Amino acid sequence: MLLVYTHKIAPRLRYVFKHICTRVLGIEVSFTTTIEEFIAHDSLKMSYTKQQLGNEFFVKSNDILYEQGLSDIEINVHDWENTKCFFYIGEKSAIPFDIFAASFYLLSRYEEYLPHVNDEYGRFSATESIGYKYGFLHQPVVDIWAYKFRDKLQSQYPEFVFPKRTYSIKPIIDVPSAYNFKLKGFMRTFGGTVKDLSELKLKRLYYRYMVILGFKHDPYDTFKYIVNKQKQTKYKFLFFFLIGDYSTYDKGINPNKKKFVSLIKRVADYCKVGLKASYFAIHDPAILKKEKLKMEAIINRSLSASRQSFSKLNLPESYRSLIELEIKEDYTMGYVNQIGFRAGSCTPFLFYDLDYEVQTPLKIWSYNLLDYTLLKTHSLLDKKKALMKIINEIKQVDGVFVPVFHNYTFSELERWKGFKELFNIILESTNDIPPVE
Repeated sequence: MLLVYTHKIAPRLRYVFKHICTRVLGIEVSFTTTIEEFIAHDSLKMSYTKQQLGNEFFVKSNDILYEQGLSDIEINVHDWENTKCFFYIGEKSAIPFDIFAASFYLLSRYEEYLPHVNDEYGRFSATESIGYKYGFLHQPVVDIWAYKFRDKLQSQYPEFVFPKRTYSIKPIIDVPSAYNFKLKGFMRTFGGTVKDLSELKLKRLYYRYMVILGFKHDPYDTFKYIVNKQKQTKYKFLFFFLIGDYSTYDKGINPNKKKFVSLIKRVADYCKVGLKASYFAIHDPAILKKEKLKMEAIINRSLSASRQSFSKLNLPESYRSLIELEIKEDYTMGYVNQIGFRAGSCTPFLFYDLDYEVQTPLKIWSYNLLDYTLLKTHSLLDKKKALMKIINEIKQVDGVFVPVFHNYTFSELERWKGFKELFNIILESTNDIPPVE
């Protein structure tokens, strides 16, 4: 166990030390404000305060972990060996940066509470983030800093054996619409027909009716293929089905259709199933509750995971709604148009509510790659390079890779050509590593 001496045991300090020491490095951590208790401790120990007590392992503290509310923080990003960091504290400390304050800034999404410009859907843009502006969005910096801290601690306590963690994957299958043409109902099929005719998309019109009449396979219906892939790996896929009402933003299948319900049940036999909350559920807890209860009735178990439509987050309200409904995990944190680490980590973390200054029980699984971002690179070779780059970044810190693919990504549609191969690369990236159950 690591004992940390500090002048004040604050909620922020407890939160970030638990993440770095326990979740990333696998060691227990406790805190003291008593010098006598600190001296008597005969295992790992360090001080995190303004002045070093003696010759102990010392990290000079930044004020952010002792504050409440938001303040105008000056951020100066510096190079640090193979990465970057901020909150420079000088060479007198065991490490030159306060990685605990910097990690808290990223994990709590401090910058998303400050004034910024949203995109057209009201989302926090990657270009507004400190990671994008200073060129470290592509790295899981919190985990990299944690490993640097571990190495420094190890040199002071060479006899201590740190536990090892292993790289793993958590593939997400997002299902905004299970079918392209099937189960759409008369009015939507009629509307689609008129649209195809007006745009002279006669090939699409022909395909639409061949699918509806049962002569051709619906291009979005790739579930058999995905479930077969699930059977080949020990890492559970997590499906998010949209079952909200039809709207301008959400164009899913009516959840009262028996064939759609049986599809969700069939997938749930092999994979984990969560709720893709509709666009309007993000702003209305009553709609979210209705969708949660509907999904629980379909899968016949309590719902533990959710993901917001359009990857839209309004902090802290979006997460408070999930906590209120006792949803344990969320998979919305990430960027729709950039590969990387929105919260700076490839380790799941608990949501810290900056308004209430409290650690919540909601576990955040930040996704690192959305299939759409790979469409920006044109050749399959370049897509593979981009994919391998992020996999290697995560492997270096033995983290969890969370990619988001859609059901139609596995279709034969031209724009998704080669994506089955990319998904196979993700599954095969764990071949040399024993699976973590």
